[in-house]
Amino acid sequence: MNTQEVIIGWATPAFFALIALELLVAKWRGRRVYHASDAVSSLSLGVISQIVAVFAKLLTLGIYAWCAGHLALYTLPADRWWVWASGLLLYDFLYYWLHRAGHEVNILWAAHVVHHQSEDYNLSTALRQTGSGVLLGWLFYLPMALLGYPLEVFAVVALIDLLYQFWVHTELVGRLGWFDRVFCSPSNHRAHHAVNERYLDRNYGGILIVWDRLFGSFVEEDDADPPVYGTRAPLRSWNPLWANAEVYWATLKDARHARRWRDKLLVWIKPPGWRPADVAERFPKPAFDMARARYAPPLPRGLTAYGIAQFALLLLMGVWFLDMAKRMPASSLLAYAAFLLFSLTALGVLLEGRRAGTWLEGARLAVTALAAVITGGWFGAASAPPALAPAIVALCLGSAAALATIRLRTRQPA
Repeated sequence: MNTQEVIIGWATPAFFALIALELLVAKWRGRRVYHASDAVSSLSLGVISQIVAVFAKLLTLGIYAWCAGHLALYTLPADRWWVWASGLLLYDFLYYWLHRAGHEVNILWAAHVVHHQSEDYNLSTALRQTGSGVLLGWLFYLPMALLGYPLEVFAVVALIDLLYQFWVHTELVGRLGWFDRVFCSPSNHRAHHAVNERYLDRNYGGILIVWDRLFGSFVEEDDADPPVYGTRAPLRSWNPLWANAEVYWATLKDARHARRWRDKLLVWIKPPGWRPADVAERFPKPAFDMARARYAPPLPRGLTAYGIAQFALLLLMGVWFLDMAKRMPASSLLAYAAFLLFSLTALGVLLEGRRAGTWLEGARLAVTALAAVITGGWFGAASAPPALAPAIVALCLGSAAALATIRLRTRQPA
């Protein structure tokens, strides 16, 4: 097991322990900082990002390793503290520019938008990550490879930078004095996630906020103008696949509708929200409304509880997927990934309260039972106990019965 895997192994249970602690502290203070469907949506997107990362590592780390091995100007030693310290500092600097570009270039925003879609701001929001950021994000870190930072150093400092940012996603930690002036903090990052005019596109720093102070993108949180979270074009869905695709799809439509070839290109590289004049005139969009109602489809309590329970099972399956990724044949790994993507999508549509979600969830339960029978247990479980497959089938039948009972008691609109 490499250093990165050790860090992830320790961090994952810590994340959920801190989420539970945040829930308890919020309840003690009489505040509601979580909404069940929103949290499930954010965590589902986090699971999907990790599934994608299993396959994307071949691209991102492979390109980095090749550049470091063939194009590096220097060969830096991995056993010197200053290489690690300077590597972390350089990575954070490059992250600032990637993050800033993610708000200023539409094709990069199409990936980054996922992290901003939640209308809550809590620790589950930190785990709400993109599945498509790997397509272009690696380009920003090539300077580290060209300077000769070893692959292991790059991979670990990248993980440290990412893990640091987990704790700043909370409303329960106030101002921290001098710390806020140097580091990315909850106060600074709350401003970053806000759609208020004064906060828009500010505070990009990952660990250090001094980058924002140096390059003119810093803004201080103002108690007189409390942050409102989300995006200026609200997602209004719990479907994780649509969450990843919405901006790409909207941009593709604008590019198709644009009359000039120049505009067909510009819609991808201009700032988010820019549209060719002819497209904006023929296909107007509603103006941004700060007072808009949050997206919260009404759900019966039983269906919410069902969704949380099913997500907990899918989360365990996701952890199993990540654990088996190195040992599972490629065909089984792809099949398992497809199953998890379908399952999380079905659950998201179900939590939107739509009748289609019930049918998708029923299909998901049938596919789960069928997978258990075909594999004789589960994906990658070569020596599964004989009782595993029947237990999974029984669980699916029980889940289907529970879902049918909930639906019969509370009829939901189409």
